[in-house]
Amino acid sequence: MADAPSSDEVRRRLAEVRAKRGYLLPHHGLLAIAAPELLAAYDATYTALTLTPRRLSAHDKEFVWLAILVATDEALASHHIAKFRDAGGGDSAIELAVRLAGHAASAPRYAFPAEHWQRHLPGYDRARAYRAGLAALTAGSKIAPGLIEMAMAVAQICRRGWWELAEHIKGAYASGVDELDLVEAIQLTMFPASVPNFVEACAVWRDLIASGAVAASPTFKLWAETPGQGGFDEASGR
Repeated sequence: MADAPSSDEVRRRLAEVRAKRGYLLPHHGLLAIAAPELLAAYDATYTALTLTPRRLSAHDKEFVWLAILVATDEALASHHIAKFRDAGGGDSAIELAVRLAGHAASAPRYAFPAEHWQRHLPGYDRARAYRAGLAALTAGSKIAPGLIEMAMAVAQICRRGWWELAEHIKGAYASGVDELDLVEAIQLTMFPASVPNFVEACAVWRDLIASGAVAASPTFKLWAETPGQGGFDEASGR
């Protein structure tokens, strides 16, 4: 059985994390004491996930982060507000991210008439109603349509709204979002919204490609058409 690290070793490990990120959270200390290998692996994953610049601009990535944090009631990661402001984002855009997460949370209300009142409202169209609500929220916004689609996609992943996620993946394609940009956006949900939700989200996207609902690139079509990637759950609502 391994001995607990010395106080000096724990201080060193925590100092390394603070120097890299600029802050410490409670789990850093706990892992530094009890599971340093896990702390190192976690740090490497987090670095690759969100700290290493990839495709999204800092502004766009932080806007997506804000939608995720509101959708998951995540109060600890408020440093993303400062990062968004540092990237040129203003308070009106922050408020829009809040409204988008609120619209995501209201999605079941748009589903209700389609599921229970369709015979009374034969002209009711769930997608049209949901989109009309979103259009009203974003009217006059300077945030690009593609970024709005990505923010809505991540907010829906956070609440396991698979029908709505499919709607926003289709919307992202229609808005000209690059597939690799969309990957970067939705992968940010892995930690705050859970890896299982991210796995489900990937399956939703895969199924859209496989069914021809979106015009995917050859590389993404290859991914979607590769067999043996897990079953399709009819109960998931996809």
